[in-house]
Amino acid sequence: MLTTERLLLRPFRDEDLPAWAELNTDPEVMRYLGGKPLSRAETDEIATAVNERYSAEGTGFLAIERRADGAFLGAGGLTHESWHPDDLELGWRLAREYWGHGYATEAAAAWLAYAFTDLDLPRVLASTETANTKSISVMERIGMSFDHEARLEEDGETFDAVIYSITQQAWRVAPR
Repeated sequence: MLTTERLLLRPFRDEDLPAWAELNTDPEVMRYLGGKPLSRAETDEIATAVNERYSAEGTGFLAIERRADGAFLGAGGLTHESWHPDDLELGWRLAREYWGHGYATEAAAAWLAYAFTDLDLPRVLASTETANTKSISVMERIGMSFDHEARLEEDGETFDAVIYSITQQAWRVAPR
């Protein structure tokens, strides 16, 4: 588990599952994530797989909890993606009511610190659909820079993406 000033990044708990399912059916949340709402069964499977991966590897798309009141905000973390098999990818997904409060940036910055200090990774990537300016802004706020454009495929759907990256060396010298 990771902690920040305001957040706890931890495995999913059973009590998170209804809120996790709800945010995965919000069309605005899913807009740049394939656009298709996920079923409760799918979201429960994701949470189980996340917890198993975190237990086995120390990485995954963990729950984000607000420390002040225990509110479940969403999930984020480091994952292996098929389109970048040699790198870990940083990502986040928050319920809409928690957008605009800096939570995604705070969680992402904590994951970068973990990636470069605990895991000693040489670099971390992040990708999003080209039109997702909010996620691009988060990437830039945590020191990532544009790497390249790509046409990616997930679950049989292709999309135009921008890939951002940061190396351990760049992260170490960046102001925080």
